[in-house]
Amino acid sequence: MTVHFIGAGPGAADLITLRGQQLIASCQVCLYAGSLVPSEILTHCPDGARIINTAPLDLDAIIEECMQATELGHDVARLHSGDLSIWSAIGEQLRRLRKAKINFTLTPGVPSFSAAASALGTELTLPSLTQSVVLTRTPGRASSMPDNESLENFARTNATLAIHLSIHNLKQVVEKLVPFYGGDCSAAIVYRASWPDQKIIRGTLQSFKGGVSEDIERTALILVGHVLGNETFAESSLYSTDYDRRFRPGSANEEKKL
Repeated sequence: MTVHFIGAGPGAADLITLRGQQLIASCQVCLYAGSLVPSEILTHCPDGARIINTAPLDLDAIIEECMQATELGHDVARLHSGDLSIWSAIGEQLRRLRKAKINFTLTPGVPSFSAAASALGTELTLPSLTQSVVLTRTPGRASSMPDNESLENFARTNATLAIHLSIHNLKQVVEKLVPFYGGDCSAAIVYRASWPDQKIIRGTLQSFKGGVSEDIERTALILVGHVLGNETFAESSLYSTDYDRRFRPGSANEEKKL
């Protein structure tokens, strides 16, 4: 029997992969993070499935549910919001499942920063502006930050920053970034990206100096960078008539002959 860890996406019920949906439908037990995973996704569970909201459970209780299910011969769908690869807290769960010799799989999901970029209608990497995106956060109760992973260090690269789990530290974020990006650098806050109550606030670092409304909390993402709202970037060479593509070698010369 297997525990299937599934990235349930950023919020919208239809932003889940086909593989994830099919796995949910095949599992007799479903553990989900009730505060972050939309209830609509649970409609994919089969009739009679045992559905458990893990919000009030600690790690030991979650692993116990997985062990009991597999002992009974049941596969488990373990739903996490967003994508499993960042800030999902699956690492400690996998470590315990390995120790218990319980099989597991990982199915990726749509990450929140991707949903936020889509909501803003922008690409986070633009030619001549930036080719890097830094996914980071500020210290919180659940996790501290290594000393060398400071906002100042990341800001020195001038990359696009996608700052998670930090809306409560917005004023401090602005103070740390202005010396590197400038107060007029574009910034945006996307609250509950892809959910029905999604909110978008666009501005500059300076405009966010005083913070934002108190009703925007926890699930808001802060995006900072010169790519936001910028229309002065150079065009990529990828689609240029002078660019020979690997799968169309010599196409540029052929087009010129025509």
